[in-house]
Amino acid sequence: MLINERHNLIILELQRNPDITVREMAKKLNFSEPTIRRDYTELARRGIITKCYGGAILNRNAGAADREIPFILRENERSKPKEKMGMLASKRIRDGMVIMLDGSTSAYHLVPFLSRFKDIIVITSGAKTAVALAELQVPVFCTGGRMRTNSFSYIGKEAEDSAAKYNADIMFFSCHGLSLDGRMSDPSVDECHLRQVMMQKSREKYLLCDSSKINKTYFYDMGSIRQLDGVISDQPLPAELDKLLSID
Repeated sequence: MLINERHNLIILELQRNPDITVREMAKKLNFSEPTIRRDYTELARRGIITKCYGGAILNRNAGAADREIPFILRENERSKPKEKMGMLASKRIRDGMVIMLDGSTSAYHLVPFLSRFKDIIVITSGAKTAVALAELQVPVFCTGGRMRTNSFSYIGKEAEDSAAKYNADIMFFSCHGLSLDGRMSDPSVDECHLRQVMMQKSREKYLLCDSSKINKTYFYDMGSIRQLDGVISDQPLPAELDKLLSID
């Protein structure tokens, strides 16, 4: 088993049972206690957990700099709101469209709603999103680039250059925080740069932002929602944001 796979299993177990001890974790995953302790040290270094006596707890707000909760945990977190956003986003899509999706879990939850459309093409920076689309027989192009091991998304100059080669009808993307003055932000500067390139190459642009991300700000600024055609959320937006979107 790869180290990242073991880390993901540890995170899932901590999510299911926050009180699990190192000894119980080792027995559950069939690894030695020293191995689990080394894994805990690495996960704590990355800001994903905090070690405590006999065990560890998950950090839910590892927002500083470039620390993030891994994709496997974010994929399961708030899945119902993201499924609702996916359904709402699909109403903006028409047959024959070229669609850009970033590597976020929010964009990933749009995939099940795409199989009913004819002659669409999807361009994505998300490896898991690309695989899910291929399984549904939806034509897909992947940006490639350097893969981020905690999100399974491609980033870097190669990804940006690839995205810049295409012209899309519509783009759906996410970010970690949306302030009440309409500023989008994220802990990853690389993700910000790639999304900005994708926005430039898309005729319509929609932010997928579940209500848990509103009134939060992270390290890197990604622009204003006034650049977009809309914000899709699982709950009605605050009046401040609605007003910004209505300004021409």
